[in-house]
Amino acid sequence: MLSVAEFLQPDAWLSENAGPRYVQLCRRLEEGINDGVLAPNSSLPPERELADMTELSRVTVRKAIQELVQKGLIEQRQGSGSFIREAAPKVEQSLSFLTSFSEDMKRRGMETTSKWLERGIFLPSAEEVSILELQPDASVARISRLREADGRPMALERAALPLDILPNPLQVITSLYEVLDLTGQRPVRALQKISAVNLSAQDAELLGVAEGDAGLNIQRISYQENGRVAEFTKSLYRGDAYDFVAELRLSE
Repeated sequence: MLSVAEFLQPDAWLSENAGPRYVQLCRRLEEGINDGVLAPNSSLPPERELADMTELSRVTVRKAIQELVQKGLIEQRQGSGSFIREAAPKVEQSLSFLTSFSEDMKRRGMETTSKWLERGIFLPSAEEVSILELQPDASVARISRLREADGRPMALERAALPLDILPNPLQVITSLYEVLDLTGQRPVRALQKISAVNLSAQDAELLGVAEGDAGLNIQRISYQENGRVAEFTKSLYRGDAYDFVAELRLSE
């Protein structure tokens, strides 16, 4: 296997026509991480040595490293230098069952926490009126939060519900579905639409990744047993943290 110095020889990857030099170095370091040249938990050479290896300025090297820090690929330890972060395992989420984030993580032995972004009673948007089948003068219960598992940001959830289903959004401390269970209002089925997105600067900052990183956008409409719409949720999941799995069978 190539040494770090051999891997970073500029003749192999640096080009005048391939964009800013810090971006090229960032890509090269990512390749090294993905290919195992830069092993998890190993330390990067100091900036001065990286500058000598790549024939770039220390300012350029520092900027590339900061990009990788923002992406979560490198961590900087005070007094020790920069280290390759060990990739956190992805969570597999089944699409066959209607469960809450809290229930999913608890089943995996992970502790869930939330950072509230919005929680209360609001005037509904036109989209919420249409999907939740609300009267024009009705209000809506809305909860928005950053969901974390074992302290790691995983998803942004923004849910809206009719007031007679969730009259007091402040009752939701951990699991929304636990609250709905207590009042017999828990939905029994849902339709989900999943699409790939590039995360905005604001959402990426909340999720602890870089702007433009891959994410999964999920819109879910949940129904009660009588067919009434009970919940409309928009969620953004980190693309590097989740795999959604569905079991498929031959149709008869």
